[in-house]
Amino acid sequence: MSPVLAGVLQLLALIAALALAYRPLGDYMARVYSSDKHLRVEKWIYKGIGANPNAQMRWPAYLRGVLAFSAVSVLFLYLLQRVQGHLPGSLGFTAIDPDQAFNTAASFVTNTNWQSYYGEQAMGHVVQTAGLAVQNFVSAAVGMAVAVALVRGFARSRTGELGNFWSDLVRGTVRILLPLSVVAAVVLVACGAIQNFAGIHEVGQFFGGSQQWNGGAVASQEAIKEVGTNGGGYFNANSAHPFENPTPFSNLFEIFLLLVIPFALTRTFGQMVGSIRQGYAILATMVTIWIGFTALMMVTEFHHHGPAFDIAGGALEGKETRFGVGASSIFAVSTTLTSTGAVDSFHSSFTGLGGGITMLGMQLGEIAPGGTGSGLYGMLIMAIIAVFIAGLMVGRTPEYLGKKIGTREIKFAACYILITPALVLIFTAAAMALPTPGNSMTNSGAHGFSEILYAYTSGANNNGSAFAGLNADTQWFNSTIGLVMLLGRFLPMVFVLALAGSLAEQKPVPATAGTLRTEKPLFTGLLVGAVLIITGLTYFPALALGPLAEGLAS
Repeated sequence: MSPVLAGVLQLLALIAALALAYRPLGDYMARVYSSDKHLRVEKWIYKGIGANPNAQMRWPAYLRGVLAFSAVSVLFLYLLQRVQGHLPGSLGFTAIDPDQAFNTAASFVTNTNWQSYYGEQAMGHVVQTAGLAVQNFVSAAVGMAVAVALVRGFARSRTGELGNFWSDLVRGTVRILLPLSVVAAVVLVACGAIQNFAGIHEVGQFFGGSQQWNGGAVASQEAIKEVGTNGGGYFNANSAHPFENPTPFSNLFEIFLLLVIPFALTRTFGQMVGSIRQGYAILATMVTIWIGFTALMMVTEFHHHGPAFDIAGGALEGKETRFGVGASSIFAVSTTLTSTGAVDSFHSSFTGLGGGITMLGMQLGEIAPGGTGSGLYGMLIMAIIAVFIAGLMVGRTPEYLGKKIGTREIKFAACYILITPALVLIFTAAAMALPTPGNSMTNSGAHGFSEILYAYTSGANNNGSAFAGLNADTQWFNSTIGLVMLLGRFLPMVFVLALAGSLAEQKPVPATAGTLRTEKPLFTGLLVGAVLIITGLTYFPALALGPLAEGLAS
C-alpha cells in the first residue's frame, strides 16, 4: 500500500469514528449542562469549596469565579514545583527554578501545556499527577464552562444570568472529562502505554555512559492530555515517545480523542439553542477548514523534491517511521487547529510550507474545531463577525439566533479577535529586536524567525507545541511566554462572558423575510471566508518573513 493511500484511509477512518461519536456525546453534554440534579460526589465537592451550585450568576460574577479559581490554581502549581525536592516520589529531582515554575504553572492552568523542560528529567510523580494532571482536567473544564455560558447567552432572554460557574466546572470534570479519560487510559494501556509509579532505572550502557528511564502514570495523563486538548507530555518527546504512543492504532486513537469533544460541542450548542441545524452549520465550517488544512499538509509533506524523497515516500525527517507521513500530517494539523499542542513528530522538521500550515492553524484562533470549549466560543465570535459583515452588505441590522448584533456586541467581538494577534506580533517583534532572545535560536534566517514566531503564536493561542530548535528555557522566554499564555487565555474570556451577558439581556427578535439564514450552506461559506480573511491575513506579513520565505526558497 502506498504511503499516500495509507494516509487517506486513516483520515477516512478517523472521520467515521468522529461521526459515530458526534450525536451521542453532543447530546450527553447538553444534558449534563442543562440538568438541575447534582450527583452525590458533586454535592460533596460543593460543600468542600463552599459553593452554592443553584445560584445563578451574571457575567461579572461568572468571570470572577473563572479568574479566582485560575489564580489559586497558578499559585498552587507554582508552589508545588518550588517545594518538589521535599515531596515524596520526587525521584531525586530538586525544586524547579522560579522562572520555569511560573511558566509551567501559567502553561497548565491556561490549558496550554507549553513545556520548556524535559518532563522525565525534571518532574517527580507528585508534581506530575497531583499538579499537572489535575490541571489537565480543570483547565479544560473551565474552557467548556465559558463556552456553555456563551451558549446560554444565545438561548436565554430578558435575563443576564448565565448559570453557575462552580456547577459547570464540576460537572464538566466529573461527568464528561473523567469518564472519557478512564476509558481512554484503559485503551492506551492495552495498546502498550505504561502506567506505573516506578523510579529511575538503568536500561543499558552506551559509549561509556548509561541510559536511564523513569516510569510514571503515563497512560492516564496521556488520556486527559488528549481528551482535554492539553498536550503536555510525560516525556520530552511527547506523543512521539513509544511509552506514550506505542502503535499506529494508538496514534490514530489519540487524534480521535483530541478532536471528539470540540466537534461534539457543536451538537451540544444546537441542542441548547433549540436548533440542531445551527449546530450543523458551525460543524460544517469547522470540518471544511480541518479537512482543507489536512489535505494541504499532506500535499506539502508528500511532495517529492528529489531522489531522497522519492525513495522515502515523502518528507520523513522528524517523523516517526511507526506512523509515517500521512498520520503525522493528520496529527500535526489536528493538534494545531485545536489547542492541544501534543506532537507525534517535530514541526520544526516539516517542510517550510508544512511548518507554515501548523502555524496558520493556531493563528486562525484554533477554532476548527479548537480546544475543549475555547474552539466553540471562538467560532461563535467569528459567526457574529460574519453576520455583522453580511448585515453591512445588505443594509440591515445584523441578527444571529434571534439576537441583534449591535454596537456593544460587535465591540466585544472585535476586542476578542484583536487580542491574540497583538500579543503574538508585539512579543515576536520584541524578541527579534533585543539582542539576548536571539541567542536561543539554533537556526538563522527565515527558519530562525519562524522558531520565535511559532513560540509566541503557540503561547498566545494556548496551544503548547513548539518548533523544537528554539531553546525556550531562559528567563526571557519563560517569563514572556508565561505572561502571553495568561493574557491570551483570560483576556478573551472577559469579552466572551461580557458578550454572553449582553445577549442574555436581550429579548428575542422574530425572524423575517430579510433575516440571514445562518443554518444554510451560504452562511457556512461566508463564515469560512471570514475566518480565513480576517484572522489569516492579520499574520500574512509575519508568515511571509518566516515559513513562506523558507518554503519558496526550498
